[in-house]
Amino acid sequence: MHAIRLHAATGPQALAYDAIPTPRPGPGEALVRVHAAAITRGELDWPVDRLPAIPSYELSGAVAEIGPGATDVQVGDPVFALTAFDRDGVAAEYALVATRLLAPRPATLDDIEAAAIPLPALSAWQGLFDHGHLADGQRVLIHGATGGVGRFATQLARHRGAHVIATASTRNVERARALGASEVIDDTAARFESVLEPVDLVFDTAGGDRLTRSPDVLRPGGRLVSVAEEPPPELSAGKRISATYFVVEPNRAQLVELGALVDRGELRPSIDAVFDLRDARAAFERAQSGAGAGKVVLRVATPNG
Repeated sequence: MHAIRLHAATGPQALAYDAIPTPRPGPGEALVRVHAAAITRGELDWPVDRLPAIPSYELSGAVAEIGPGATDVQVGDPVFALTAFDRDGVAAEYALVATRLLAPRPATLDDIEAAAIPLPALSAWQGLFDHGHLADGQRVLIHGATGGVGRFATQLARHRGAHVIATASTRNVERARALGASEVIDDTAARFESVLEPVDLVFDTAGGDRLTRSPDVLRPGGRLVSVAEEPPPELSAGKRISATYFVVEPNRAQLVELGALVDRGELRPSIDAVFDLRDARAAFERAQSGAGAGKVVLRVATPNG
């Protein structure tokens, strides 16, 4: 099979389109025919201690073979997943994935769209609900509400019944409203802490100055959750708030719930650009540029390819 492999810790120029043996699934594993694989800005820094390594950890495809004792899927099933970060990724014609991580692909999406969901949508879900404990009727401020994770967080918080407040740049104000934000603060024109009533949760996807200013708008007992960077300890000191940084984890059950929301029309991904697998260098350069709004996706194979 062909796969994209990172051969040195020097960025996209160290990616190669290699011919390597097709793996065989072991116990609890499935061999997935990859139809599309999404990429994340900065992910080429993750596997530098185990090179050469295959990048990309989000896929959509079909089960080609299952290993001994695997009961969660059947050959031919259309699936999507966020895969484990401590092993080879899925920018390849075939990928080994633990069957416990594979969820049914949303019926209303094609493979390109489905591949764009797992990492940002799971990050949003886990940040809002697992770590942020967001409930119906609460007030949540989402920093970077139209970015990769933020756009899912805005849609999910609205679905949960929260009052959603977004920070966004001038050009993204209307986009944030379209995603479901009840209030949008143009962070190039106003400091959010000077115009905002207290909130129950701040979900930060941007880091930097907005993160450090966030405790000023949290009510006592409020929660600050960041997927961008570790909040400095002094942010919560003496303020009766909790501050949490987390790294997203693969979770099949949550992907099943996210897929159901997609199929009901309540959650949609955003695609910035699509590249063929052999053009992965250009795809990663595009993702690292931060120029687009949405996911960069590798087209690996058509469902009948």
